[in-house]
Amino acid sequence: MKYKLLGRSGLKVSELCLGTMGFGTDNGWGADAATSFDIMDEFAGAGGNFLDTANVYQKGTSERIIGDYLANQDRDYFVLATKYTLKDNQTNPNASGNNRKNMMRSVEESLKRLKTDFIDVLYLHIWDDITPIDEVLRGLDDLIRQGKVTYAAISDTPAWMVAKGNTLAELMGWSQFIALQVEYSLLQRTPERELIPMAKHFGMTVTPWAPLGGGALTGKYLKGDTGRVKPESNRRNENSERITKVVMEVADELGVSAGNVALQWMRQQGFSCIPIVGATKLSQLKDNLKTTSLILSDEHLKKIDEASAVPLGFPGDFFKEENVRINSFGGFYDRVEKRS
Repeated sequence: MKYKLLGRSGLKVSELCLGTMGFGTDNGWGADAATSFDIMDEFAGAGGNFLDTANVYQKGTSERIIGDYLANQDRDYFVLATKYTLKDNQTNPNASGNNRKNMMRSVEESLKRLKTDFIDVLYLHIWDDITPIDEVLRGLDDLIRQGKVTYAAISDTPAWMVAKGNTLAELMGWSQFIALQVEYSLLQRTPERELIPMAKHFGMTVTPWAPLGGGALTGKYLKGDTGRVKPESNRRNENSERITKVVMEVADELGVSAGNVALQWMRQQGFSCIPIVGATKLSQLKDNLKTTSLILSDEHLKKIDEASAVPLGFPGDFFKEENVRINSFGGFYDRVEKRS
């Protein structure tokens, strides 16, 4: 794999990130430790160095497995990202949320499970709509100054709050968010309305989770695999099936897997994007790694885009309306005059 800079930083990470939510079987599914080790070996052997986990994945077992693995590896080779926010125990009312107390406690617990002195990238996992953003930013900056965290990032948070946070951080001289993790795939393109344009503006790398729509875009549900996704899920409805069939058609034309096409589509969308590819089987990772050698033509991109596009709403669709020329003063007002 090639390496890319993560956001507005000098941190070099592999062009695919390994998602480890399935490392462990505490939630009734996933990969055991031996299989998880094999997956990480394969990933590292292909040049992968970017690992993504969280304090709550498999009730902490994901972090423990990674910690056991890294204990016998070159720790500095890997860029390790984890998250805080979600409740990982029942000890106190502040064992969840974005507050500083939970942040500090959660990081200390993650460091123990990961058997490391520092976390390369710490994500706020999900916005709690309670904690002031300046409390979050100051806490993250303190952890960075202490050397326990190297970079700050954010996940599953409204675009306006992320924008407010990075603007405040720039003003105060605090560490800014360098990456944004959100659900994004051909089945979930709504981040194109606000989140992705915001990330581009601030030079943030987008690290999509569920880039294959929970496996739906591989075509497995069309082939009879019921999986863990509920039938009424938007990953298993008429729209998702229609989109997946188009992806499969393109894949057949190119002689590659549907998953490769779905991943590469997002990597060619004109913004810094590093998909998080989860795997509980070695075969899944091996197939995902083939994505890095695939380039989609303009025709294929157009075909997939037309099949999966979502309304941008206002003002996105307004900006795209025919005859509106944002960069042409006269053209814009010609349109206004016609309307009036």
